[in-house]
Amino acid sequence: MTPHIRNFVFDDIDDVVDLMAQLGYPTSAEVMQNRMKILTSLPDYRTFIAELDGKAVGLIGVCKRVLYESDDVPVQIAALVTHSQYRGAGIGRALVQAAEKWALEAGAHSLFLTSGIKPERTKAHEFYQNLGFDITRYRFVKKLE
Repeated sequence: MTPHIRNFVFDDIDDVVDLMAQLGYPTSAEVMQNRMKILTSLPDYRTFIAELDGKAVGLIGVCKRVLYESDDVPVQIAALVTHSQYRGAGIGRALVQAAEKWALEAGAHSLFLTSGIKPERTKAHEFYQNLGFDITRYRFVKKLE
C-alpha cells in the first residue's frame, strides 16, 4: 500500500479533524478550517497529506525555524499522525520523507520534533529513532494564565 503524498486542500478538513482527534487534539471542522486558513497562508509552513483511495489517512505539518544561536535552518515537525487503521503500513515514513524533501528544498540543515514522554508514546519514539532521529534534550513548558 503506497499512499499518495500531496499538499493539504480544504476538502481534507473532515479527515484532518479525525486525524487530529487520533493525535490527541480533538477539534471541530470549523475550528480546524480556521487554523488551516492561517497555516496555509504562512510561507514557512507546509501540511502534507497521505491519501489512500481518496481519503486522507495521514498528515504531517512542518515549519521552518530561524534560530538565535546559529545560522542553521531547522524544520520542525509540528504534527504527525497516521490513521489508526493504517499504522505500520509505511505511511508515517512516507510523510517524514516528504517533510525531509521539503526541508532540504527550503534550505534546512536538520529536522526536529518534540514528543511527550507518556508510556503510550513509546511506539512513536521507536518510530522516530528507526528513522534516524536522536533524543537530544529536554523540553520545559510553563502555562501562562
